[in-house]
Amino acid sequence: MPIDPESPSPALRDDLRLDGAAPSRNGEPAWVIHDVVANRFYRIGWLEFECLLRWDQPPARICDDIAAATALRPVIDQVLAFRAFLEQHSLLKPTAQAYARLHRSLKGTSWLTWRWWLHHYLFFRIPLVRPQRFLAGLTKRLGWLFTPATPIAIVLASVLGIVLVLQQWDVFTKAVVDSFSVDGVLSFALALIVAKTLHELAHAVVATRLGLKVAHMGIAFVVMWPMLYTDTGESWKLRSARQRLAIASAGILCELSLAGLSTLAWALCDPGPLRNGLLYLATTSWVLSLAINASPFMRFDGYFILSDLLDFPNLHQRASALARVSLRRTLLGLDDPWPEPFPPAQRRALVAFEFVTWVYRFTLFLGIAVTVYFVFFKLLGIFLFAVEVCWFIALPVARELGHWWRERRRIRHSRKLAFGAIALFGLGMLAIPWHMEIHADGVARVERSLRVFVPFPARIQMIRAAGNVREGEVLMAMEEPDINAKMNSSEAGIRGYEARLSGLIADANGLNQETSVRERLSVQYEEAAAAHSEIARLRLTAPFAGRWMDVNPDWRPDQWINPKTAVGVLVDPHSWQVDAYVGPDSIRYLKVGDEARFYPTGHVSPIAGRVVAVDTTRARQLDHPMLASRYKGPLAVSTERDALIPNPPVFHLLIKLDAPPPSLWETRGQLQIEGMRRSLLFEGVTHLAAALIRESGF
Repeated sequence: MPIDPESPSPALRDDLRLDGAAPSRNGEPAWVIHDVVANRFYRIGWLEFECLLRWDQPPARICDDIAAATALRPVIDQVLAFRAFLEQHSLLKPTAQAYARLHRSLKGTSWLTWRWWLHHYLFFRIPLVRPQRFLAGLTKRLGWLFTPATPIAIVLASVLGIVLVLQQWDVFTKAVVDSFSVDGVLSFALALIVAKTLHELAHAVVATRLGLKVAHMGIAFVVMWPMLYTDTGESWKLRSARQRLAIASAGILCELSLAGLSTLAWALCDPGPLRNGLLYLATTSWVLSLAINASPFMRFDGYFILSDLLDFPNLHQRASALARVSLRRTLLGLDDPWPEPFPPAQRRALVAFEFVTWVYRFTLFLGIAVTVYFVFFKLLGIFLFAVEVCWFIALPVARELGHWWRERRRIRHSRKLAFGAIALFGLGMLAIPWHMEIHADGVARVERSLRVFVPFPARIQMIRAAGNVREGEVLMAMEEPDINAKMNSSEAGIRGYEARLSGLIADANGLNQETSVRERLSVQYEEAAAAHSEIARLRLTAPFAGRWMDVNPDWRPDQWINPKTAVGVLVDPHSWQVDAYVGPDSIRYLKVGDEARFYPTGHVSPIAGRVVAVDTTRARQLDHPMLASRYKGPLAVSTERDALIPNPPVFHLLIKLDAPPPSLWETRGQLQIEGMRRSLLFEGVTHLAAALIRESGF
């Protein structure tokens, strides 16, 4: 119900405390209202302080008296808004109406409302300990941490640890990859608990050292995710922004110190359980400190550090108000007043900061929603996914759009026409089927290649030097003494048996021996033919014209060569193909004949080509290890019996290139393939419908 500006305001609670605070950046004095019961702090400015001095008067009298006695020129709405603020946070003595509202809210059914469950699902805290006595003793024992020598020593040790790890980076990365197992996840969880406990203790110790009381420490659940917390609300008592900054940054500095020292200890330790534990501590602390806690876009330590550095309380709320007004003024042409007077450059910086915050939070909340969906069973997962998306994403957008709708009469007709034209143009662009480029990774190789091996151990007679060769040209000639001896023996046997056959003609008993001699002669012929065949195999010729490569320059005549050793590689440098791989979402947009461009790694100029084959079944394994993530390639793989199995699955394409790559070697690269025309709007609707159909079955 509306407040009567002529009626006296309810009295302030007797247990409230009013303490001085550091002046704001523009020099305006500030104070802090301390709610001792709830241990909450509310920062107020000069106008609010003057209102409190005259609180026993009606709002209208307060407004007039302030205008007469000070340089301030308040309006009645500001005084009424301050009174509403005090009532909202229960800082006034409750009236009969307030008692009635409180009685209705505490009647025992508040927990049955959806708002109660939604709020306590999204965030709730469980205080565990009141650590003031423990912190007082601990702070005295840790006084040496606050000497100038300690941070210098920690920084030097951390830098040394990073340098040592960089020198054995391959060992470090392999250890990190090997830690992704069930035991590794449990160890990471234990390291996370240790790091976060020390993080919160650091906040508490610094606050205690500065003379503040830490009311309690415990566990906070944010979207059912447990997080340790420390109540350092009394930091608002401090007049120095530098002291508040020390409390806010203590947790991150502690984790970074833990990470640096663990990194150094890992580099100096021998392999074993201790070294594995140090690895978990180092990686967990580095990632959490730099990727999560240091972010100023959520209400983590990074946000409070930035607020204290700028001496800018309630940074998110004030920047958000500015960004919303900026949107309305820019897009709708409304002349809404700015919530606070700032210089243009500072206002633009705050608006830009809030826009980045919106993008960051949208990505984060959407990721949380997807995670919640997959963590819980399907029905609950769908419900919680909808709650996350609606509460964190859709509801703020709906509120702002609702304001736009309420103010639609103030929007100029030309702006409405421009919005309609832009909307129609955007819808048309989404609906038009465009040529879509599909990205793929692949390896360029010659279409015809032959890796040459000797058939059996032999002695080199001649070897062709690397270079261009013609079809039929000898690449390598060899000899094998045992085979030569067998051939000479067989030829001598042939001559002997033929002479014996000639002598049997004049022998009266020769007819009886002729049959056996001819059989032995046939055997000698077969042995000679086999020896000639083996000798012919030792003369390696080029089956096609091409380039003879990978020849060992140290080989010389009369050297022996093993059949397991490749002599060289013969390739046709004029015909090249690319083995490419694409995901299952892209394969249906490709067909034989599509144009493609291949970008070899390390080169800017593309090579044109065309798709000549499209596999309709997923690739069972990668034929080129250089594409596998295990060997720092772009495609994720899992290994099974030394086979590189793509995970997630991919499909194989074969592209014929119009020209060879510059290096004339097997080359990894990326491809851009002109796929079928498709409409982004149709694709989006199709994917959404498919997802709904897929997830509708329980």
